[in-house]
Amino acid sequence: MVWLPLVIKACYFLAALLFILGLKRMSSPRTARGGIVWAGVGMLVAVIATFALPAMHNRGLIVTAVLIGVTAAWWSGRRVAMTAIPQMVALYNGMGGGAAAAIGASELFSYAGSAVTLLDGGQFTANGADTPGSAQLTLAVLGALIGSVSFSGSLIAFAKLQGWLDKRFVFPGQRVVNLLVLAGAVVLGAMLVGGQLTAPLIVAFFVLALLFGLMMTLPIGGADMPVVISLYNAFTGLAVAFEGFVLQNEAMIIAGTVVGAAGTLLTQLMAKAMNRSIGNVLFGSFGAAGATAQAIGGSQKPIEASDAAVMMAYAERVVIVPGYGMAVAQAQHKVWEFAKLLIEKGVKVKFAIHPVAGRMPGHMNVLLAEAGVPYDLIADMDDINPEFPNTDVALVIGANDVVNPLAKTDPASPIYGMPILDVANAKQVIVVKRGKGTGFAGIENALFYADNARMLYGDGQAAAGQLVAELKSLDA
Repeated sequence: MVWLPLVIKACYFLAALLFILGLKRMSSPRTARGGIVWAGVGMLVAVIATFALPAMHNRGLIVTAVLIGVTAAWWSGRRVAMTAIPQMVALYNGMGGGAAAAIGASELFSYAGSAVTLLDGGQFTANGADTPGSAQLTLAVLGALIGSVSFSGSLIAFAKLQGWLDKRFVFPGQRVVNLLVLAGAVVLGAMLVGGQLTAPLIVAFFVLALLFGLMMTLPIGGADMPVVISLYNAFTGLAVAFEGFVLQNEAMIIAGTVVGAAGTLLTQLMAKAMNRSIGNVLFGSFGAAGATAQAIGGSQKPIEASDAAVMMAYAERVVIVPGYGMAVAQAQHKVWEFAKLLIEKGVKVKFAIHPVAGRMPGHMNVLLAEAGVPYDLIADMDDINPEFPNTDVALVIGANDVVNPLAKTDPASPIYGMPILDVANAKQVIVVKRGKGTGFAGIENALFYADNARMLYGDGQAAAGQLVAELKSLDA
């Protein structure tokens, strides 16, 4: 069947097209769902085409593995709560990096088992048979290194988001130790590329690569996890692309490149939204409990739900700022119900979203879309900030660090310089919060002590339900 290779390449081209178009559609909340379906269909086409490769072996085992993976993903995807999506993304991303590392390991051990030797011409021979050249071996090692770091690092990110590792692990000289571990992995990788393909050397290389992923992620604070996950996503894509070159599989090359590019751009955008460099995310201290140089005066002033409802019912403009607390309480539906009641009373309502609100990019957008909030009522930080001085009431639900004025006023604060939602500029601020504790970054919020701020303590969903009930009682 001389036409089979052409059909397979055509399928890979179609899959690549669907990947790119799907990713494009994911850039808008209106088309994101369809974009995911398009990309999923592209992956299905690529998998089916791969099974048709003449050199494919062990199809039965592969089908069994695919069925197990699909079943596990379907079961976990149906059961996972919206608040746990970030850690699920971290876990799945780690699996992608681990798969790329496993491919690299398989290739390296196969070369070692074939007694591969490097010739002067840069080609490898294994028992007289031609095998990939030095370029492909280099890519195999790079893919294995990056995939291993992404795998172990993503597992630590998952554990931190899941609450299993709720603190940073630091010790004196940690950066030097991390650098030595990375240098050791690079040196061993160079030795493998140089032709010293022995099993002990390969094992030592992977041990150091996995160890570096662990040690690089352990000291990073929880508030930086969204950026770290995005960075590891880029790593995984890069590793997959490298291993695609090794296997000479166009679908892997294209899919890995697209994922790597998207992850890189997203990481840069998130770092910019926090006014920090990637190096500062990896080696800085944001996410640690930070003391502030400025003393926060005043006290937190509570308010009853009835008073808060009246205040917003007779306002002209209300801006609602959701955060992770809303996600934990699964209060998005009640919040939207409350917003609709305000709109019916003639109040102009908008939702304000910070780029890094929640535990991953787009977290709040997904929650609001799930509740049915129209997209034209959702504004990003740059668009909404000029409107806060003319806002009668800003309702903050579960947000903390992204509305903290210390980011602009306290140079000693770990979040100093991070762009925030200028909620403090609103005429009145109502903050729905479970207690008086600090946010995810462990930093006290000066907004809660401001003269124009009032605290509505309680679970997000319960508080939103009270606001709805009080608003309805005004019409009774």
